[in-house]
Amino acid sequence: MAAVLGLVAGSYEQIIFGYRVKTAEKEWTAEADFTHHTHTASISAVAASQRFVATGSKDETIQLYDMKKRTEHGALLHHDGTITCLQFYGESHLLSGGEDGLMCVWSTKKWECLKSIKAHKGHVTSLSVHPSGKLALSVGTDKTLRTWNLINGRSAFIKNIKQNAHIVRWSPDGDRYVAVINDKVDIYKLETASVTGTVTNPKRISSLKFLNNSILAVAGDDESVRLCDVDKAEWVCEFKAHETRVKAVDSFSMEDYCVLATASNDGFIKMWKIYLKEKLESPTLLGEVNTSARLTCLAVWTPSSEQPTDEKPASEATTSKELTQVLGKKRRVQIAAEEVILEDESKPKKKKSGKQ
Repeated sequence: MAAVLGLVAGSYEQIIFGYRVKTAEKEWTAEADFTHHTHTASISAVAASQRFVATGSKDETIQLYDMKKRTEHGALLHHDGTITCLQFYGESHLLSGGEDGLMCVWSTKKWECLKSIKAHKGHVTSLSVHPSGKLALSVGTDKTLRTWNLINGRSAFIKNIKQNAHIVRWSPDGDRYVAVINDKVDIYKLETASVTGTVTNPKRISSLKFLNNSILAVAGDDESVRLCDVDKAEWVCEFKAHETRVKAVDSFSMEDYCVLATASNDGFIKMWKIYLKEKLESPTLLGEVNTSARLTCLAVWTPSSEQPTDEKPASEATTSKELTQVLGKKRRVQIAAEEVILEDESKPKKKKSGKQ
């Protein structure tokens, strides 16, 4: 059965490219669906939910596109500085990070900023929402990796790292996460918040994506994509994807295989079929499209994609062990609409008296 899906890519040329992918044939084809030129500077981040696509730029704005109505949906103007990262949580929330050090939580119903957290003393370079929706990770130019409780918008704990990490990602099961520093991927276990393994890429890493809970696709400043087994902390497959450096990767699952989408400075977006077996074989090329632009970021849009939902908020947790116990209850947090929170990390927090 043919899947309905789209590819959305941002470029240095300030343009967003949207493609509708035809998957019925043996060779997939990507047909031009839309282009938008609402940004006034290069595009730095893109994210997609079932309904919306959000793009961030060096022009300090987040632009929204309604994929159902096929129209522009306005702009979010809360950040002061380049938008560095965007991620949807299901259909209900969008998280954004920027050079102003803020991490913002937006409601997709009225596009209100529910929380504005001073997440880092420098730039926020990357963020990732836990699959449960209860936690977020962020890294920044203050050499810290921070875990956030998304109920109260406060820091659960802070880990000092020796260098500035520029990417952080949860695994699909949420029991581990990875942080990237230049050409190095550190693999962490949630329960202990400690590094269980490290792999080093030949070049600086530009993008990565978990294909499942144990296989990680890694792209960097060369033409190859490498697959890492995070259980063993070793490379298990490598293939040449483009003619120049690969800027971004994303993926989605079909019935019995995974599709990895890659975007490069050479202007091409390519789709690769990967069978996630015990012994990984080199992927086969499903299809490609030439945008004739210098691409910077990429997202796969799948209108049928679903996120787990549950009901009750989690209690507060301050240690890795407590967080693991809270997450083990398989409940989702509803991010409550509260006043904007601006945390000043330099000032000691006052203890609040308990309320009935």
